[in-house]
Order: sequence, then C-alpha cells, then structure tokens
Amino acid sequence: MCEENQTEVTEVLFLGFQSLKHFKIPLFILCLAIYIVILIGNHFIIIIVSLSHQLRRPMYLFLKNLALADVLFTSNVLPQLLYVILEEGGHISITGCKLQYYFHSFLAFAQSLLLTVMSFDRYLAICNPLHYAFLMNAKHSLHLANLSWIFSFILISSEMILIYQVKFCNMNIIDHFYCDIGPILQLSSSDTFILIWYDFVIALLVIFFPCLFVIASYVCIIMAILKINTTAGRQKAFSTCSSHLTIVCIYYGTLVAIYMVPSTENSVNENKFKSLLYTVLTPFLNPIIYSLRSKELLRNISDIKLEKCEPNGYEGQYNL
Repeated sequence: MCEENQTEVTEVLFLGFQSLKHFKIPLFILCLAIYIVILIGNHFIIIIVSLSHQLRRPMYLFLKNLALADVLFTSNVLPQLLYVILEEGGHISITGCKLQYYFHSFLAFAQSLLLTVMSFDRYLAICNPLHYAFLMNAKHSLHLANLSWIFSFILISSEMILIYQVKFCNMNIIDHFYCDIGPILQLSSSDTFILIWYDFVIALLVIFFPCLFVIASYVCIIMAILKINTTAGRQKAFSTCSSHLTIVCIYYGTLVAIYMVPSTENSVNENKFKSLLYTVLTPFLNPIIYSLRSKELLRNISDIKLEKCEPNGYEGQYNL
C-alpha cells in the first residue's frame, strides 16, 4: 500500500503521439490499414497451412505458430494504439496495464524463440540434409514449437510475480502508447532493483542468446551454401532460408534499436517510434515476405481440400 501522503494509482494515462496530433487522421488510417493487412495476411497463412496436406512440414508448422503469435501480439497493442491516436491520449487501469505487458512480453518471447527454432530447422535442412527427416520429424518439430510457447509462459509469469509486488503511487502518466517494462518502471514508486536485473536476465535468455544462435546458424548455412558447386544449387539452397533471414534481420534489428542503442535527448519520442516499428513492422512483413517468397504457399491455395485431414504427420522434407 502507498504511504499516508500518497495516492494509490488505479488508472494509467497514455500521452501517445502528442507531437503528431495535427496528423492524427492520416496516422490513424495508416495504422488501421496496417492492422487489417496483418490480420488478413497472418490468418491467410494459418488457414492455408492448417488445411493443406502438402504444407504439413516443420517449416510451415513453425510459420503457422509465428503467424498466430503475430496476430495476438498486434491485437494486444494496435486497437489501443488506434484509440490513443484518435483521442490524442488514452487510459487503462493498472491491472489492465500489467496484463497488457504480460501478453506483450509473452508473445514477443514466443516470436523470438520461434524464429530461433526456425533458424535451427534451416540449419539442419541445409547443413545436415541426410539426417534432417529423422532429426526434424513431426514429433520433434511439434515439441519445439510447444516448448517455445511454454518457456515464454514460464519466464513472463515468473517476472509478473515481481511486477505485482510493485507499488504505483501519485504518478499515473505514461509518455507512450502501451505498457512496456520501461514506462512501468518509471511509474513505480517501489524499489525495482531486483525487477530490473530479472528483466535483464530474461532479455539475455530470449533475445541475446537466441540472436547469437541465429547468427551462428546462418554462418554455418552460408559456409555450406558456398561449398555447393553449381550456381543453381547455391541459389536454390539460399532461397529456402532467405525469407526467414529477412524477417530475423528486421526483428532483431528493431529490438537492438529499441533496447541497446544509447538514448538521446529526444529518446522518449524516438523510443515510441521505434516501438511502433517493432510492434507493427515484423507482423506486417511476415506474411508478405513468406507468401511472395514461397511459391508452395501460393500454389496450395487452389489445392486445399476442406475435408478433415488424416493425422499422417509431415510429408517429406524440404526440397533444397
């Protein structure tokens, strides 16, 4: 509880993009259009992969899980963002703020781990093709996808135990458009030393180490591709991982820009725009890049059979 001369905060006020209030209508229309594209594009991937027998492969299982995480991730933030833009501010209860951060982090962690698993899948397919079918079979790939969600749930749930012990007194204004860990820590009137360090450890587990793993995987992949004798063979091998590599660069690039680039005098506005890119850019580009790059996805639109699929597992392996 707060001290006698302090008022316990029950509601948080968002300032949003005050500097862009004269452009709120164009910004609102742009964000709404992006949100619609995100919903349509990612639902397209989920439906196509779920209904097609030909897409019952590890890559598409991971892609379907990533699309689901993208839809939930943006739906946790973008509807509120649209309201904040239109009303030039917004509000949310403290409990709602904590829950928003919970789902935001849970889904962001899941995205990071799924991208890491996808890079491992690409590594096996290109660097160890003879054992790929055994190492990345239906059971193993399903376990990896499920573990990405479970591990994310455990990490954020343990952090929320600390967040729910934090007190919020007097201050209730967040110069942002959603509840992230930074604004929550600034709003807190409690000692957040343990929470800061715990959040740092989590960042190492779900951002830094996965990023290193992805880099190491692609170093091995590139070295393996360069050893292929024919130009056509190298192009075909690279085409199997180019979409994932593009998304990984965008995803980790925006994360590094938000959390690792030193702050400046205008860091508040910069971080809001960086967070906006991080929130909408990857979920927006995922279905576009994968759909345009994957002829198999497009080809299976007309081949989908709506009858119930038999549980035969994944058919075959990647065509390299």
